[in-house]
Order: sequence, then structure tokens, then C-alpha cells
Amino acid sequence: MQPRLLVVEDDDTIRETIRDALALEGFDVTACGNGRDALQFVQRAGEEEAFALVVLDLMLPGLGGLDVCRQLRGGDNHTPILVVSARDSETDRVLGLEVGADDYLTKPFGMRELVARCRALLRRTTNPVATTKVLEHANLRLFQDECRVTRNGCEVNLSPKEYRLLELFMQHPRRVWSREKLLEQVWGVDFFGDSKTVDVHIRWLREKLEVNPSAPEHLITVRGFGYRFG
Repeated sequence: MQPRLLVVEDDDTIRETIRDALALEGFDVTACGNGRDALQFVQRAGEEEAFALVVLDLMLPGLGGLDVCRQLRGGDNHTPILVVSARDSETDRVLGLEVGADDYLTKPFGMRELVARCRALLRRTTNPVATTKVLEHANLRLFQDECRVTRNGCEVNLSPKEYRLLELFMQHPRRVWSREKLLEQVWGVDFFGDSKTVDVHIRWLREKLEVNPSAPEHLITVRGFGYRFG
């Protein structure tokens, strides 16, 4: 079955160019020009017709791309999101990742790079890390067969990237990981984004797992080297 992709872009020419490029690569592409239509497409898609990836412009009329990200993630939708935007500052890229995007591509870009990033995101979401059944540390338990985590016996809602990052840490307690190694292991060697995405996901994990995220007990920063667990 062809992966279903949703392209959200208000510029007619760019939207059609992206749709044609992805369709030529064998994807089943739906396209729309604003954020409200995008949310309706996602919400109306049944489980069998769910989108495998959303290509999302930020500067949309009405409901902007950042708000679309927030609403999708707030509704517990973990569909991978590739942001495409003319906003190219570091602040814009970090903000896009913080609200839930999985990757960020600045305009102008080549269609070959867009297709490569789409394929990379799809590979990362369909090939989870293989491991043992249950990992435990202090008050945390990670159930690998069920892809879920509990803290003090209560379920913790993690995104796929947060889950895989925690899984890697719990598989190798006290090992120090550089940002580059974490990107390679969790995001894949073909990840094109900024290493700051690791910092963003570490912060999210701390907010969900630590009693005091500003003084973490599980996810420790090793200054000058990276991060370790425990």
C-alpha cells in the first residue's frame, strides 16, 4: 500500500509542485491550502486511511502551521510532521520542533531533498528499535512489547521519538551519549536536522519523568559531552 501523505501549503504553485514530486515517487498525496482543512482531513481519516506523514507550511492563512502542530499533538496525534517554511532562523526552527514537528526544511529547497526527508521520517517511524520486553529504573518501567512507559505505576504519554530516546537510555544506563550519537541512534544516520532537536526532546522527557525537571535525577547533562541516564 502506498503511504498516504498530506501536503499543507497555501501557495498554489508550490503546493502542486510538491504534490507532483511526491506522487511521482509513489506516494498517495492529498493537498490543501489552509490549516483548518488540514485538521479536518486528519480527523476524518480512519485508521486504515490515516496519513503516514504531514508536510506542513507554517505561514498559512487563518490557522497557522504552528497552531496546526499544537492541535495535532494536543489531540495525541503522533503522525510525523515535516515543516517547510521560509522562516530560517534558529529560533524559528527550535520553535517548530518544540510544538511538535519532527523535522524542519527551509525554503527554497530542492524536491530531491524534500523526498529524501519524507522517506527518512517514514523509515524512522516504521522501524522501531528492537529490544527486550521490560526495562526498569527507579520508579520508571518501559514495556517494549507495548511501547508504553509508567512512572510510579501511572501511564506516561510519550511521543514516538521521546519513547525511543528513553528506551535507548534505559538500555544503556550511565552511558554518556553525545547529541550526534543520539541523533544517529534515534533519528537515523540520514537525519538532516539540527542537533538542537535532541535538547528539545530531552527537555520534554524531563518535564514528563522528573519530579523537578530543573534538577533532574534520571536524565543528566554531562557538560561538554552530552547526556546520560541514571
